[in-house]
Amino acid sequence: MHPFKTFTGLVVPLDRRDVDTDQIIPKQFLKLIERRGFGNYLFFNWRFDERGEPKGDFILNQPQYKKASILVARSNFGCGSSREHAVWALLDYGIKAVIAESFADIFYNNAYKNGLLLITLKPEEVDAIMRRATEGALYLTVDLEAQKVSGHAGLEYRFEIAKFIKDRLLEGLDDIGLTLRLESKIAEYEANMRAARPWVIPVKHSPKKAAQSV
Repeated sequence: MHPFKTFTGLVVPLDRRDVDTDQIIPKQFLKLIERRGFGNYLFFNWRFDERGEPKGDFILNQPQYKKASILVARSNFGCGSSREHAVWALLDYGIKAVIAESFADIFYNNAYKNGLLLITLKPEEVDAIMRRATEGALYLTVDLEAQKVSGHAGLEYRFEIAKFIKDRLLEGLDDIGLTLRLESKIAEYEANMRAARPWVIPVKHSPKKAAQSV
C-alpha cells in the first residue's frame, strides 16, 4: 500500500444514491485471483450493454471524464455486499478518492485498509461539487494532512477523519504493515514464551539440522 500524498485530480460526478458493491463490481467478476484487472469491470452493468459495448450515456464513458481520479456520489455509497473487490476495482481503475454524503460501514473499513480515501461532506457541499463537475472539467486538490479539498473559484471544504485512519493512509500501512511495525516486540514476546513455556512455541530447527539429527 502506497502512502497517500496530496494530489490534484479530475472529478467524475456519479449522481446516484445507494450505489451498492454489486454495481461497483458485479459478482461474476469476483473469480479473479489477484487484485489487478478489476478496474476493467468497474460499474460493468452501467458502463456496458449486453454486447459488451460502452454505453455512451454513462458518465465514465464520456471522454471528458476518462482520466478522472476523484469520484463524487450521493449518500450510502458502497452499501450491500461486504466484498473487498469493490475497493480493488475503484483503485485499479485509477480512483484515488471518493467524495460522498455518507458511506456504508464495511465498505469504509475496506477502503482505508487498501489506501482508498473516502471523504464525507455535507449534502450542500456535495451538491456544489457535483454541479461544477457536471458543468465542466473540475479539478480538486485533496490534502489529507490538512483534511481539506479545494478547487478553483474559491471552492474549499474541510472534512473529518479519524486520526488512526489518517495516519495509516499517510504512512501507507495496511494490516500487515501495522503488524510489522511491532516485529521486534513480537519477537521478544515469542522468545520469552519459548523460554517459559517451550511446549507452546517450540524452537525452530533448520531443515539441515533436522536432517542431521535423523
